Amino acid sequence: MGRHLKLELRTQVLGQDAQGRNTWQVVETPAVWLAAETALLLCDVWDQHWSRGANERLATLLPRMDQVVRAARDMGVRIVHAPSDTMTFYEGQPARLRAQSAKAVEPPPDSEREDPPLPVDASDSGTDTGEPTWHQAWSRQHPAIHIDQERDIVSDQGRQVYRFLRGEGRGRLLIMGVHTNMCVLHRSFAIKQMVKWGVEVALIRDLTDTMYNPGRAPYVSHEEGTRLVVGYIEKFWCATVHSEDLLQRGG
Repeated sequence: MGRHLKLELRTQVLGQDAQGRNTWQVVETPAVWLAAETALLLCDVWDQHWSRGANERLATLLPRMDQVVRAARDMGVRIVHAPSDTMTFYEGQPARLRAQSAKAVEPPPDSEREDPPLPVDASDSGTDTGEPTWHQAWSRQHPAIHIDQERDIVSDQGRQVYRFLRGEGRGRLLIMGVHTNMCVLHRSFAIKQMVKWGVEVALIRDLTDTMYNPGRAPYVSHEEGTRLVVGYIEKFWCATVHSEDLLQRGG
């Protein structure tokens, strides 16, 4: 038997308390995922973001992200680097060519899923540091995250990622990166689409962030906004895990 990951999968279910009132209840379920059946995807961990606040918060996550990537890779998890809109930078590199050589495995039709509105308003683009306009500031993945050209893949196309992973017999996907209420949910390679294609997905909840301005509804702190979005994912889309699971519980 190959290496495996011992995870605590956290979800939330709607139930009733002792007084018969509806309440969301946290459920933690121990699980074992074979490393050979699992991939870890980094969503839009860019070298530069147009929002200063986004850059500053990502900087605090990067050392732990790289640590988790290295630990997962050493256990046999396939690492997928998905920095959207930067594929020109990786043209001709082995990790990019490996993704482009994926077997022709087409995804199934999308499954039907309940898709309630998000709990935070990011209609102002979500910056909390006052930048007036969106612009593409990124050109590559952040260099603090090591790409192993001999083992990893680089792609920002959901079907390509799906084909590669299914071609290897990998049906489970861990996701980290930014931003949870935007790219991590909505990219073609990220939570919603992969769940609709039948992939078992788990978000690494302590290695993500939101684009949310506390000046917008629900008028809470940025950290609370992130917590609300993570809770939304646990309720409606997929489980979450903590990075500690990957650093201490592999076998």
